[in-house]
Formats: sequence, C-alpha cells, structure tokens
Amino acid sequence: MGREAAKVAVVGAGPGGLAAAMLLAAQGYDVEVYEKQDAVGGRSGLLELGDYRFDRGATFLMMPHLLEELFASAGRSVHDYVFMNKLDPLYSLHFGDTVFSPSTDQEATAEAIERLFPGNAAGYRRFMKEEEEKFARVMPLLQRPFERLGDYAKRDVLHALPKLHATDTVYNRLAKYFDDERLRFAFTFQAKYLGMSPWECPGTFTILSFLEHRYGLYHPTGGINRVLSAMGEVIAEHGGVIHTSCGVKRVLVSGGRAAGLLLDNGEKVEADYVVIGADFGSAMTQLFEPGVLKRYTPAKLSRKRYSCSTAMLYLGVDGPLNLTHHSVHFSGDYRRNVEEITKLGRLSADPSIYVHNPSAVDPTLAPSGKSSLYVLMPVPNLQAEIDWERDGYGVQESMLERLQQIPELSGLAHRVEESRFFSPLDWQNGLNVYNGATFNLAHNLGQMMYLRPHNTFSEVEGVWLVGGGTHPGSGLPTIFESAKISAGLLQRHDLARRGRVNVSRTARAGVPL
Repeated sequence: MGREAAKVAVVGAGPGGLAAAMLLAAQGYDVEVYEKQDAVGGRSGLLELGDYRFDRGATFLMMPHLLEELFASAGRSVHDYVFMNKLDPLYSLHFGDTVFSPSTDQEATAEAIERLFPGNAAGYRRFMKEEEEKFARVMPLLQRPFERLGDYAKRDVLHALPKLHATDTVYNRLAKYFDDERLRFAFTFQAKYLGMSPWECPGTFTILSFLEHRYGLYHPTGGINRVLSAMGEVIAEHGGVIHTSCGVKRVLVSGGRAAGLLLDNGEKVEADYVVIGADFGSAMTQLFEPGVLKRYTPAKLSRKRYSCSTAMLYLGVDGPLNLTHHSVHFSGDYRRNVEEITKLGRLSADPSIYVHNPSAVDPTLAPSGKSSLYVLMPVPNLQAEIDWERDGYGVQESMLERLQQIPELSGLAHRVEESRFFSPLDWQNGLNVYNGATFNLAHNLGQMMYLRPHNTFSEVEGVWLVGGGTHPGSGLPTIFESAKISAGLLQRHDLARRGRVNVSRTARAGVPL
C-alpha cells in the first residue's frame, strides 16, 4: 500500500465478519477480529454434544461458485480446505403420504412432478426458464451497494425492474406456474430462509427455489461450520488475528468517526476502521453510547420488521437413520401454520418441521454407526407473548413426538444419547440475536436495497456493516456478497483518504480491487 497498513477491527466472527476479514487481510490490511463466543462461526458455528457434532444454524449450501470466487479473491482455493458433497436429491418434501424428491436433473424432476401432480410439468419447465432470466437480471443488484436514491436509476435496476416482481408475493408468483397447492408449497417454503411468509415475501425471492433446482445443494464434509473455520485459517495465513472469547462492549467514536473498540475486558483497541459483523439489532442497541445514533435508536429499531425465529433440537442418535440429508415435513394446514408464526404470534398445534440428517453422507459428525440429527421448527420471534422459560420443555417434547410420527423415526426417543434444545430465548441470550429473530431483519419492500441498512454505516464515519442485517440480506450467499461489497467500499475509501484514487469515482463501487 506504500504506507503502514491501515488497521481494521472486525466485530464478530460470523459468516459476514469472517468473509470481510479474509478479503481485507488478503489485501494487506492489519485485521483483527473480536468474537464473543469461544469459536468462530456465529449462529452458523459448530455445536458439539459429547462425541456428536452439528451445524448450529445454516445447513443449506447453494451456489458454491460464490465461495470459490470469495476464496479466490483472497488468493486461495476453497477446495484446498473443504470437500463439497453434491446432494441428490436436493431434499424430500413430505405432504402426508406424498413425497416429492426433486433434483437438479430437470427432466427427472419434471417426470416426478407429472407423476405426483399431474398436469404441472409444463409449469415447472416454464418456471425454470423464466427464473433463469430473472436471476440473471437480479444478481447484479445483489453485488453492489444501494446507498443513494440515485442508485435506483442505474441501468442494471432499470434492466431488472420488469422481472423483479417486488410488488407481488412469492406465493402468488408460484400460483402462476402450479395448480396443485402442495407443489406451490414445494417452491415457496424457501421464503422461510428469510424468516418470512410466502404470502408476504416479495415475489423477487422466487429465485431462491430456482437456485436450488438450478445449481444444487451441497454439504461440506464436517458441516457448513467447516467453511467458516477455513476462512479463519485463511485470515491467519494472511497475518490476521482472531480473538475468541473476547466480546466487544463499545465502538469508540471521536468527532463522529470510529476510533476503535472497547472490549468487555476493559481493553481499548485503536483502529482506523471498524467492520460490524454482529447481529444488526443487537449491535445498534449495545455497541454505541446512548445518543450517538439517530437513525437506529431503540425506539426506531423496535418498529422495524423482523424475521421469525426457530426452535432447535440437536440429537445424538444411536444407529443409522433411513432419512435423506434434508427433509421437510409440512403441516396439514401449511398456510395456517405460517400465519400463526408470522402474524398471530403463537405456537402451532400442527407445525411443519425440517429435519437434517447429515450423517447420511458425512461420517465425521457422529461415532461410527451413529447419527447426528438436527431438527428445526419455525416459531414466532420474541416479539410474541410466548413464555419460553415456562413453555420450552413442552415444545421440546412436542418436537420429539412430532419426529416419532415419521415412520423412519418411530421409537426415536429410546435411541437418543445426546440432546440439546435451543429456543428463541437462547438465540437472544446465548448468541445475541435481537428478538431471537434467527434470520435478522425481514425482507419486506420497506427493508430492501436502499431501504435496508447501508453497507457503509450512515451514522458513524469509518464503519461498515456486513451480515444479514445489511444489503443485500440474509442467507449465506447474500451475506458473503455483503462482505465483498463492504470490503470493497472500505478499501476504496481508504485509498481515497490516502490520496491514491478519486473518491467520487471509486469509493462507491463496492467491488474489491
């Protein structure tokens, strides 16, 4: 860089913080990451129960080429650190006795659709064709910042606008392709990745199911947490430092500009720039002295819309399980189930559940002949009046009972060797997730693109945001894109500040040099 490298302090070693730190360390910045937990990964880190290992959060890995590009930008190959298993089928979707198991083989999937849902194969082919074009137009909008109203007038937005379907909903879009309600659900349940109802989620996000069917799903050996620990290794290889069990109390601000961090242990850390990878709502309410923030005050934050939460059950099970890697078991009345979660704020008597059985393809997660089983049930976030301290055990028992209704899991309770239940209250108190909203801010129209918190933090100079609470949004692929955008913006700001480039042309681009 021609001068002493600028120092960057990164708050949080979740996917966004790690990705940004990796990119910046590779560019020669003096990077130090501060993580409250005892290991990297954040809500997508590793959970260990005895001899069993689990991904705590994210389990779906799509579009591995984005990871390849991310590691390549840091001068590395992700394949030197992680082995990717492509899943076939993608998952099994259970509607009572009807089981739909799609794959990336479009002809085979079309045949399965026609067999199970007669008359709908043509709609599937049309969906895949039209979403391909839509995705090509939308993707550029996910790879650059939206920090000024004028960003909406750029050519890529105008090109994408006819295909965005932002004022429609995911469910309505899928109803144009399929006449069978179950098949609509099979292509709309992905709205849950954003913690939203498909009846409310903007129609733009039909691309989520398309991406799965087009590019496939992958399981990294060891779990998604292994990808994040690999990022930590690359950071260290480039001279960066990750401090675990080291929480951040405050971002130090002087004259409207970030000057460093105050750690929980009382130590002050000087830094030229700060990258916040912590949960957005928690960061805004905890990391700044009262009165510093004007746009993100506690009162204003409370009025924003947040995703649903999840109740989690992690089970170490004696013996193998005859289940696919991913399976979704739909409620008998899926729409009512979703409304209870997202509108009524109550627990469903007939819930939908997602079951992750990674031991089907990965023997590293459990002792030989045994299985690590992960169960997720979408539930309301902590804005709902549910007493999790009182009701948590009952929810855990009902989840186990629901599991045992699956024929392949009959009698499961007698085979459980390790067990851990995780509620929305645990997400908040254990992992600092605001409102226990596992998927961060919702993705309604009022919280997308320019209207989502900007990558360059608008309240304090010298601060950048990464993660699900900033543009382009939640979910691993978009979180990694947020890191690329913010790292690029930081670098251009730094070069402009040092008089190396023209800020008016480059500080806004948001793409690593």
